[in-house]
Amino acid sequence: MKTNFIMHGDSIEQMKKLPDNSVDVIFADPPYNMQLGGDLHRPDNTKVDAVNDAWDKFSDFAAYDDFTVEWMNQARRILKENGTMWVIGSYHNIFRVGAKIQDLGFWILNDIVWVKTNPMPNFRGTRFTNAHETLIWCAKSEKSKYTFNYDSMKNFNDGLQMRSDWHVPICLGSERLKDEAGKKVHTTQKPEALLYRIILASTNPGDVILDPFFGTGTTGAVAKKLGRHYIGIERDENYIKYAQKRLDAITQIADDTALEPVNKKAEPRIPFGSVIEHGLIKPGTKLFDIKRRYCATVKADGSIYLGSDHGSIHQMGAKVAGLASCNGWTFWHFERKKNDDLLPLDTLRQQLKSEIFC
Repeated sequence: MKTNFIMHGDSIEQMKKLPDNSVDVIFADPPYNMQLGGDLHRPDNTKVDAVNDAWDKFSDFAAYDDFTVEWMNQARRILKENGTMWVIGSYHNIFRVGAKIQDLGFWILNDIVWVKTNPMPNFRGTRFTNAHETLIWCAKSEKSKYTFNYDSMKNFNDGLQMRSDWHVPICLGSERLKDEAGKKVHTTQKPEALLYRIILASTNPGDVILDPFFGTGTTGAVAKKLGRHYIGIERDENYIKYAQKRLDAITQIADDTALEPVNKKAEPRIPFGSVIEHGLIKPGTKLFDIKRRYCATVKADGSIYLGSDHGSIHQMGAKVAGLASCNGWTFWHFERKKNDDLLPLDTLRQQLKSEIFC
């Protein structure tokens, strides 16, 4: 199937041209149906460049619901069995969209709150400042074996589990596409940082991402940078012109290894006994916690003992620390030489991985 191009035309009609079960992920930024009435002005009486485009206008909620069901039916047909779909929206539409997602058989995995660190103020002072949007992440079905690069997202977040509240600024500065007159090309251009997290979390290099409301091409731009393939659908020729110019200026990273997600579950499991049998540590070696409060001894069978108690490195770490569970690889330390600096046992595991299991 052809990838890395923009289809010009109505999103639903163009989606009908794509094969069944052909894309890995769909990112959809559909019209929000904001129902804005009249112009909006700042306190200094300057006009706010708000979303008043024709593509965001529907006659009523029923018409919007029909539109939502129609494009989602096509999305479901095109999506692979283990694929996922992301849909972004605001309070104007996300609850209606979420209901249709469930009605059509998708399985919701998460809702992500995009917290805008620099939101547009509420100029009229009649409501709270709308400082967030919602992303719904769903699998094609409850049984889908979807991609989630948990370890990569944990690394991204400095070793902590990635949460469902993402603090990302709205698209401003040099990233915001402007026309020759200095006016925004698209009123709702999304920041690349938002798509970076989405694509890093739920795709692998070589996957195909469909964006049926492509706009100025943020999805395609990030996909290209991360070694993924994209298909964009857009009916506005002006948006396509700027999107294509943006895409043509991107040089993809040549080093495929730099794009591969981390997946610890796919790595070989190495028991402590393997470290012993390969001679990286000897029976009788003393192990310590980092503060040298506890001292245990390595046994030939891969267990360790402290006084009359013995067990695995994990069991004994949890026991002496008074915890329900413990990672013995990082809790227990050893000396290369007597009275030398302590090194975590994980040093030996990583050495074994590189020497034996690489």
